[in-house]
Amino acid sequence: MYRLIALLMIMFAATAATAPQRPDRPVRVAIARLTHGHVGGLLGRRAIGDVEIVGIYEPDRAVAARYVRDYHLDSALVHDRLAPMLDQVRPEAVLAFGAVAEHRAVVEAAAPRRIHVMVEKPLSFDAAEASAMAALARRHHVQLLTNYETSWYPSRTALGRALAAGNVGAIRKVVFRDGHYGPKEIGVQPEFLSWLVDPSANGGGAIVDFGCYGANLMTWLMQGKAPTSVTAVTQRLKRDPVYARVDDEATIVLTYPNATAVLQASWNWPDHRKDIELFGETGVLSTPDGKTLVLRRRGESTVRTLATPAPTFTDPFAFLAAVVRGRTDVAETDPTSLDNALVVARILDAARRSAATGRTVALPTSPGATN
Repeated sequence: MYRLIALLMIMFAATAATAPQRPDRPVRVAIARLTHGHVGGLLGRRAIGDVEIVGIYEPDRAVAARYVRDYHLDSALVHDRLAPMLDQVRPEAVLAFGAVAEHRAVVEAAAPRRIHVMVEKPLSFDAAEASAMAALARRHHVQLLTNYETSWYPSRTALGRALAAGNVGAIRKVVFRDGHYGPKEIGVQPEFLSWLVDPSANGGGAIVDFGCYGANLMTWLMQGKAPTSVTAVTQRLKRDPVYARVDDEATIVLTYPNATAVLQASWNWPDHRKDIELFGETGVLSTPDGKTLVLRRRGESTVRTLATPAPTFTDPFAFLAAVVRGRTDVAETDPTSLDNALVVARILDAARRSAATGRTVALPTSPGATN
């Protein structure tokens, strides 16, 4: 009897989630965990009205109470179990703001209920786990998106346009520098720090936390193609014992048939940074920050700052709302797409193995092949 009731609740939730909705109606979203500090970006924009938070899964009562207080939330929104919450509040999408290792559990709960999912970057640091999540999403015909902060930078979209316009010719090398001076040092929340420095929850330290940005953007620049090999070196430069189990410095080299990428991921930069230098056959495109794109062509002694118009979407939640309402599609090559996320997971998986063994890891052409 209890199994029958549970089945009927899942079927009802799936029907409600897939029923036609008015395009102007706020998308009903649930939050899975509050242990990722980026959740504040969602909680702080509720007045925009394109999404409506209808439930929050957070078993840590102290963490939940702090967010309820700080963001003036209704405490009735908070639940201590994920699946029952989804059945009760019937969201159209769920946003995962927990450890990377918790993403699979969110997808396993949401996808059979026909609930779309957006996770914070990366989807996974394990290629097999990422493939399992993708299979679930595709089987149940739901979107599985990954949010990267850099997806919404004007300089990122302008870089793509400049490259497509042939401003520097074909890509030969791209250098990505991402990170800051350490999660503890910048003052992330205690519950956030606890899993960032836990290799079982985060897959590593800087190699995953910031290596994923370059992997994501290089995959986008290469139109979804995976590298042929991955080589990584990690170090522990910090003396604070809180970082004892993870790397805080990582360099990842991606090799393609006609290009190379160098991903410099670090918790040791003197300041925050997310910048790109793209070296083409005839020039260099650089993004020193999220709003600036600079061009220098071969033979020129000066640089030019190119226009960086605002992208169509400036934050992940507006994009999610548009996807759920059918106002926009997710291209396979989009930085938030599932196809991109699967390549990123393969890169991170290979990078971790390369750093552990000191050897270059070859990536097979077929994602399902063995390395």
